[in-house]
Amino acid sequence: MSYYDLFQNKSSLPVNVFYELTIDIISVTCDNNFMRDTTYFTHPQHDWQKRYEAIRASFVDRLPDKVVADKFGYSHGYFRVLKHQFRTGKTDFSEPVPEGKAARRRVTNETRQKIKTWRTQLLSAGEITELLSEDGVEISVRTVERVLAEEGFPKLPRRSRQKTGYTVKGAEIPARSELIVTSQIEGQKIDCPGAGVFLFSPFLVQLNIGKVVNEAGLPGSKVIPALSYLLSFLALKLLGTERHSHVGDHVFDPGLGLFAGLNNMPKCTALSTYSYSLDETHLLNLQKSFVRQASKIGLYKETIINLDFHTAPHYGDESVLEKHWAGARGKVMKGALCLFAQDADSKLMVYTASDIQRSEADDQVTDFLSFWQGVHRGVQPTLIFDSGFTNYSKLSDLNSRQIKFITLRRRGKKQINEMKKLRDWKRIHIPHAKRKFPNPQVHEARIHLRSYDGELRQIIVRGNGHEKPAFLITNDFETPVELIVGNYSRRWRVENGIAEAVKFFNLNALSSPILTKIHFDIALTMVADTLYSMLAKKLRGFEDCDAPKLYRHFVKGKGAISVSSGVINVVYPKRAHNPILRGVPWHNLPNQIPGLEGASLNLEFK
Repeated sequence: MSYYDLFQNKSSLPVNVFYELTIDIISVTCDNNFMRDTTYFTHPQHDWQKRYEAIRASFVDRLPDKVVADKFGYSHGYFRVLKHQFRTGKTDFSEPVPEGKAARRRVTNETRQKIKTWRTQLLSAGEITELLSEDGVEISVRTVERVLAEEGFPKLPRRSRQKTGYTVKGAEIPARSELIVTSQIEGQKIDCPGAGVFLFSPFLVQLNIGKVVNEAGLPGSKVIPALSYLLSFLALKLLGTERHSHVGDHVFDPGLGLFAGLNNMPKCTALSTYSYSLDETHLLNLQKSFVRQASKIGLYKETIINLDFHTAPHYGDESVLEKHWAGARGKVMKGALCLFAQDADSKLMVYTASDIQRSEADDQVTDFLSFWQGVHRGVQPTLIFDSGFTNYSKLSDLNSRQIKFITLRRRGKKQINEMKKLRDWKRIHIPHAKRKFPNPQVHEARIHLRSYDGELRQIIVRGNGHEKPAFLITNDFETPVELIVGNYSRRWRVENGIAEAVKFFNLNALSSPILTKIHFDIALTMVADTLYSMLAKKLRGFEDCDAPKLYRHFVKGKGAISVSSGVINVVYPKRAHNPILRGVPWHNLPNQIPGLEGASLNLEFK
């Protein structure tokens, strides 16, 4: 009996019967409708309602995204996607999806038998759906998958595009990367679009890159050894590849794989996975061993070291990176704080660190000193850095360890006003051919600063092209003032080195869809920068050129590779700068390929 029938017959029923029937109907109705209350809205059970309540809490109740995402069990990134779909009209809540189990499509025995037969031929659910459609049976892929599961068929293993037939007919499919030896490629001829990387092979042998990898303890795999992994990354750096996801541009270049001792370059996912298998101990040992080998062949002067921070910006929404000051953009932004140490005379990077927290920034000067003294025992360099690099207590620590430093004092109105009262200024000359203001005025004094134990030498410099004077402080009381000012004024070299790393070695490409460990990336930037410097020293008239210019004139371009009697011959076609390359004394360099078991290398320039 319904409510309508009950009330129509109320007058003909006894009172007690009327009340009993009413209670029975209400109880049945409540059981069928679960007696909804406020929990229906605060704790939604269905996905469509859950999305609706979450978006309503954000737009109507103005709750923060993080609070809403945590309350409804969404990740922060997924909730931002929901909001974007709502704003753009891609989410419609006027017709919620049906609740409960959807009605299953009935499959006839004849169709079921066809599905079973085709699966025994290892056809996928999608392929079976197409065949059924040709027979006039229109069912979905999900229905086919359900039938196969009911019949006990397991899922097919994932197949390559080549096996599924999706590749273009006749297209060349890159082989899986694996180690090769010279005998496997004897007599082959290869066209190599990135043949310029072989110009660096002699310098890699000079740096004993194989020993560097062994001393660092870098891991390898059963298929690809550690040296080949390192050379694969290095090849991308030397060619100025913007992102490691672009390694796909080189997978059809077996010559580039030959540089790393492989038949083909590893895929981008393999490179990314390998970079994250390296911990900080690996990377620190890699830098120690590399700097030690570079020092043995006399690449560094080792007396003056320039230090500077650089913020590599990151624009990803879910980044957990802190915000740091980015001088190139003139603002604070989210990114990875990196440290670069540069040998002032050779302009080569000798140390890197990355992903530095704000609380760790002041300690980086002592961390570098520990690294440097572990590589060069007994060498006491002069460290040069700007005012924001560390605090005065760390300067006091350097002084107690008898380490000379030159830095800027944090300048304020009080210092500026006191400077205006000074009278005994001295004009000095800083010898530099390109310096616009070579004759500034200086004033020297001895001062004491809070948190610093002892005296400091203060040199105020004016007339140097800046509106406000510079307040240099140092614990070096013996070096002439001209050298102190000149050495600090050349600190811009480390800034130029960082700018080159950003421009050519793509230091700021952190938002790449294929991720690479940041510290590993900038450590390889240091190695690639050293190799370009070694090549430049051999090129007459280009000794001081930067990496982008060297790449454009000498490295960029294709070549023909042939293998004869165990010798790798690389022939470069006619180019305007080939005479300069022919003038390099290649016969005095170790012409070998380190990744290919030290196979002999012959470079020919037409």
